Amino acid sequence: MAPKLSHLLLAILVIFSIQTFKSRARTLKPEHQQSFSSFLQKLEGVQKGQAAEGLLDLKKYLKKFGYYPSDATLTSSDFDDHLELALKAYQKFYRLNVTGNLDSSTTQQMMIPRCGVPDIVNPPPSTEPTSTESKHKKFHMVAHYDFGSNKWPPSKYALTYSFGPGLQVFDLNTLRSVCADAFQKWAQVTSFTFTEATDGASADIVIAFYSGDHEDGDPFDGPGKILAHGFFPQDGRLHYDADENWSTDPAMDQTDLESVSVHEIGHLLGLYHSNDRESIMYPSLQIGTKKRDLTQDDIDGIHALYPN
Repeated sequence: MAPKLSHLLLAILVIFSIQTFKSRARTLKPEHQQSFSSFLQKLEGVQKGQAAEGLLDLKKYLKKFGYYPSDATLTSSDFDDHLELALKAYQKFYRLNVTGNLDSSTTQQMMIPRCGVPDIVNPPPSTEPTSTESKHKKFHMVAHYDFGSNKWPPSKYALTYSFGPGLQVFDLNTLRSVCADAFQKWAQVTSFTFTEATDGASADIVIAFYSGDHEDGDPFDGPGKILAHGFFPQDGRLHYDADENWSTDPAMDQTDLESVSVHEIGHLLGLYHSNDRESIMYPSLQIGTKKRDLTQDDIDGIHALYPN
């Protein structure tokens, strides 16, 4: 009996240790977000020509969202000419004072949670004569919206969607209701229809929640930074970061699921980001806010991409 009892106690201790580790791991994630904000605040006021801890991370952040050439190799913690150009392009997109400096308004904008899709999709490589700044001046934008060549053919305007085997954050009926409402916003202004696929059937769009690295080449980063990402046609994947504090009726510390869903569906249809702050396709969303209705900029964008 004694050996069996000791084995049982050991098993209980191992399980308890694993659960404790999981609990601690999750409580560390808000601190990770706090460190992101903290390092940005510490960088405020750093001048061109100076070196500072955190500048390399800032460069990687800006490259992720398209403000560096696609083939740029980032190894330096110096505030160089390339960083100044990237900051100017970022400030121009977000309608900030274009200084090329790390001022408070720029770092505050970077702290707002946002979509994981780049603002400048497919930036040119550095070997091309077009610099990041001049590329931004040529940014193909009618009004404030933007789009590329990825679109659904007319034979695929009746799209189906399903819910993938990711993490469960909401019960399925709640998720179904929110996504149906979000799809309907786009259906009302386009020729698209969106229908949930029958069980076991393949779907054009697959929706799921994931945490961290989920094997699509674009890992999530914990709460408060990247909220979700949607892939352009005809990929059809919509992924939410399961570590966000999601809600269907958000309090001040929660993210509205429907607002993010409407935005990501715009990407699924082929729209890029808009620099119109009121637009659904604007990249950032303040925690605790609802932004569920298409603006004229969104409607003009989708009509330009899919003319009647």
